[in-house]
Amino acid sequence: MKHLNKTICLLGLLLTSSVASAASWQLDNGQSQLSFVSVKKNNIAEVHHFDWIAGSVNEAGELAVEIDLTSVNTGIQIRDSRMKEFFFEVSAYPTADLHASIDPAFISELAVGQSKPLVVDAELDLHGQQQAVNLALMVTKISERELLVVSNQPVILNVADFDLVKGLEKLRELAGLPSISQAVPVSFYLTLNAM
Repeated sequence: MKHLNKTICLLGLLLTSSVASAASWQLDNGQSQLSFVSVKKNNIAEVHHFDWIAGSVNEAGELAVEIDLTSVNTGIQIRDSRMKEFFFEVSAYPTADLHASIDPAFISELAVGQSKPLVVDAELDLHGQQQAVNLALMVTKISERELLVVSNQPVILNVADFDLVKGLEKLRELAGLPSISQAVPVSFYLTLNAM
């Protein structure tokens, strides 16, 4: 009887472990952040972020991240409003969406406490334009049920690739600035929990 109980316990542990490793993962917005840098007047850089991002990785390794562009937070309310209306044009394009594929074995083979680099080819849908982006990531398995995904290096987006130059020029004009850079570095950390 004791032997049977031990066998049942062992099977239960194995099943729990395999479920966690093959689980789908949900992004925790409260423990995640996506930031971008704007550069004005040639050398004045400011860091901004979005208050709301959502995402998941399913059992097949398909990654989907949705950025709520209406949640842009620059620390200045009038600038937030202008970015929403003239730059992102949130009435027509309220979100930006990123899609990529990750080998599920990469996640399941990570040991708790282990970090490994990962390069992912993704597609970003922003302002009605789809562009390929290359993501250099560092993935850490915090626990069997928690992952931390951090950008190993910033992703440099060019506003011209997403038909955003007209909106950028409008922001520059409204702010009375001589220049705003069209190159925008983006960085992030994402916490994902097993479902």
